Amino acid sequence: MTAAILAFLFGLLIGSFLNVCIYRWPRDLSVVRPRSHCPSCEKPIAWYDNIPLLSYALLGGRCRQCRARIPIRYPAVELLTGLCFFYFVWTLGPALPAYKMCALAALLLALLFCDLEERILPDELTLGGALAGLAFAFFVPTPDSTAQSLSWLAGVNLTGRADWLAESVLGAVLPAALLWAGGWLYEKVRHREGLGFGDVKFMVMVGSFLGINGALLTLLLGSLAGSILGYAYIWIARKDPKTYELPLGTFLSAAALVVAMAAPRLRA
Repeated sequence: MTAAILAFLFGLLIGSFLNVCIYRWPRDLSVVRPRSHCPSCEKPIAWYDNIPLLSYALLGGRCRQCRARIPIRYPAVELLTGLCFFYFVWTLGPALPAYKMCALAALLLALLFCDLEERILPDELTLGGALAGLAFAFFVPTPDSTAQSLSWLAGVNLTGRADWLAESVLGAVLPAALLWAGGWLYEKVRHREGLGFGDVKFMVMVGSFLGINGALLTLLLGSLAGSILGYAYIWIARKDPKTYELPLGTFLSAAALVVAMAAPRLRA
């Protein structure tokens, strides 16, 4: 429990940094310089006004200098990141599998809010995350066995790190290729773009962490949720379905988080 609590506190700090990434990367800004500042008055934020959760509560959700409202997204990301870190360390223990899932959760939360706010899935998170997923595959088993089954049928016996990496590569390539093919077919039939390439790169990242089963399940759940909830919102808000851009990446990110929490059981 102590390790999980420490993971929660560390997650709060990571969540604070994710907020910087969510705001700056879609706008092609550096996450290093300048230091954190209020977007409204551009005054630097003091360290004591940048403490996760606590500062937002003490400031009443407003900038100390100009009193501009701070979006609720800031404490939400911090809290969600802390809770995800707590969950994975609590369920998997303070070991590499938990750290791998914590890294995935951080990427997914950042992508969820980037797409929700700006309809952008930054390459720093998708492609950078895919490289991280492949790197983790050298040290942590990928929760899948599809590549092992296919290699067995081909007369090749994959074991250990070779199997883990093969599961990660297959998970990164195949679901993303299927999503790209679906988008290409939609564009040919409807003569308009129905899928951003960022969503394809997103699936590469998810598959590198969760393998092909986890990626396909993410695609299924995310698409289903996007269809039901997204179009319900379009109808309630009276948006034009021909022009409204559905944040598919947001639904896919939420679905991937759900799948990640069940990932240790996907391999069974």
